[in-house]
Amino acid sequence: MCAYVLVAEDDPKQAELVRRYLCREEHTVRVVADGRSAIDEVRRDRPDLLVLDVMMPGVDGMDVCRVLRREFDLPVLMVTARAGADDKLLGFDLGADDYLTKPYDPRELMARVRSLLRRAARPATASLRIGNLVLDPVRHEVRVGERPVPCTPAEFRLLATLVAAPDQVFSRGQLVEQAYGLDGHITERTIDVHVMNLRRKIEHDPRDPEYLRTVYGVGYKITDGRRREG
Repeated sequence: MCAYVLVAEDDPKQAELVRRYLCREEHTVRVVADGRSAIDEVRRDRPDLLVLDVMMPGVDGMDVCRVLRREFDLPVLMVTARAGADDKLLGFDLGADDYLTKPYDPRELMARVRSLLRRAARPATASLRIGNLVLDPVRHEVRVGERPVPCTPAEFRLLATLVAAPDQVFSRGQLVEQAYGLDGHITERTIDVHVMNLRRKIEHDPRDPEYLRTVYGVGYKITDGRRREG
């Protein structure tokens, strides 16, 4: 699968290494060295995938992701020397689809690139609905009633997995595997972050959710939003 990949990396040697590996698989590659240029390039000529370094001068990768997620659905692979769990969770919270820590094997980078491009190319299915909650995979839209709900691609995949099996209880591990695949860099703790963010977006009261419910000691399930006694 040939694609247009934008690489935002301020280290020239690292950028050239990534460029060469991507070109070997016949991708079209453009390299920029700062966050502002990355934002401008995505807006000008939307790529199929963004490989995004976090620590860049001026506008860093986290801010780039925050800005672009308001406008685009393109897959984002964050690459950074920050290995802390909080950094990874922040990246996912801002809308990154995968997260790779330096130093890394370029072959792993390419495996993650292939995985993200495959996911983005999967054919859309019919709309999914439970109660007033509707997911449209064709338009990549979520609505509660008539209210549009902006979701990142990672949040959308999690929600789609749950809505496709209403009232089925999923463990965090099952959601990692079924929503993102075993080759993703998603952890069970990341699932909790996505659930928290989705509740803020789809629930009338996130502290007392009607749709996305916790099954204590097991995991999560989605319901039709109607209250049940007992």
